[in-house]
Amino acid sequence: MKPVIRNLLGVALLFCLIALPLAAGGTEEGAEKEYVLKFNHVLNQNDPFHKAFVKWSEAVAAKTDGKLKVEVFHSAQLGVEEDIIEQIRMGANVGQNTDSARMGNYIPGIAVMNGPYFVDSLDEVQKLAQAPTIQKWLKELEDTYGIKVLSFNWVQGFRNFLTNKEVHSPDDLKGLRIRAPGAPIWMESVRSLGPTPVALPFSELYSGIQSKTVDGAGNVNVNTYNGKLYEVAKYLIETKHILLINFEVVSAKWFNSLPAEYQKILQEECDKAGREVSREVERYSEEAKDKLREAGMIIIPYSDLDIPAFKKAGIKAYETLGILDAYNQVHKEIGK
Repeated sequence: MKPVIRNLLGVALLFCLIALPLAAGGTEEGAEKEYVLKFNHVLNQNDPFHKAFVKWSEAVAAKTDGKLKVEVFHSAQLGVEEDIIEQIRMGANVGQNTDSARMGNYIPGIAVMNGPYFVDSLDEVQKLAQAPTIQKWLKELEDTYGIKVLSFNWVQGFRNFLTNKEVHSPDDLKGLRIRAPGAPIWMESVRSLGPTPVALPFSELYSGIQSKTVDGAGNVNVNTYNGKLYEVAKYLIETKHILLINFEVVSAKWFNSLPAEYQKILQEECDKAGREVSREVERYSEEAKDKLREAGMIIIPYSDLDIPAFKKAGIKAYETLGILDAYNQVHKEIGK
C-alpha cells in the first residue's frame, strides 16, 4: 500500500473514531460529557416560534454551563418532518416541532388534540397535561415508539378558513376544495366542516390557490400574513375551528441517556418557552388579522358565523376516525 493511501486511511479512521460520540449526541471533554440536540422545525426564522426555540436553547445552555446544547434549524433545514420523526424513533440526537395529528399515526386517540373545536383556550390546553388519558398516551409513545414528548405547551393559534367565497356556515363550504395537511385528523376535520380536503404541502399553497388547484385552506393568521396568502384569497373566515397545539419531540433513547438534571432542565425550559410564546402568539394573531385587513382581505368575524353548526358538524371527524370515545373521555377529565 502506498504511503499516501495509508495516511489517508489513517486520517479517515481517526475521523470516524472522533465522529462516533457525535453520532450519539455526546462529546467527551476530559471527564465531562457534552450533549447536542439538533432541533428541526418547518417555520421560517422570523416566526415567533423560531425565536422561542432559540430562547429555549439559550436557557438550556446557560443552566447546563454549555454541556447540553440545543442547535435550532429553521425552514426544515434538517429535512422533512416525517423523516426526522423516523430518525427520532431510531435514537438519533434530533428533535422536531410536530403535532398530535402526526402522533396519531402511532396512537390514534391522541389525534383528538388537533381535531375541530377540541379546546377553546390556552387555559384548557394547560389542563390537558393533567388528564390521565393523555399521560397514558405520552407514556405509550415513549415506551412503544421511542418518541419522547418534551412539551405540548406550544400553541400556534386558531386555524381559520381562507377562501374566495363568503362563508357563514358549513353549508357555504360545500363544493369547495380546501387544502389540509395529509394526516387523517386534518383531512377529516376539513371534510366534517363542509368542504373536500386536498392534501397539499404548505409550500405549494400560494400557487395552489392562485391556479385554482384548491379553493382555499385552513391556516393560522400569522402564517397567512407571512405567506402573503392575502394576495390570492379574498376572505378570512374566522371559524377558529382548530386551536393548533404543537408537540416538541425527541428520541426517548437519547433523552434517557442524559443526566437526570439535564433531562429536567431540557423539559422545564421547553415548557416555559412554549407557555410564553403561546401567549405572545395570541397578540401576534390579532395583529396579523389587522394587517390582513389592511392588505385587502375581507374578515368574516366569528360573531357572524353559525358556530353551533360548525361545532356540531366537527363531531363527524371524531366519529369517522373512531376516536369519539377518546374525545369524550379527555373532555370529561378536564371538566369540559
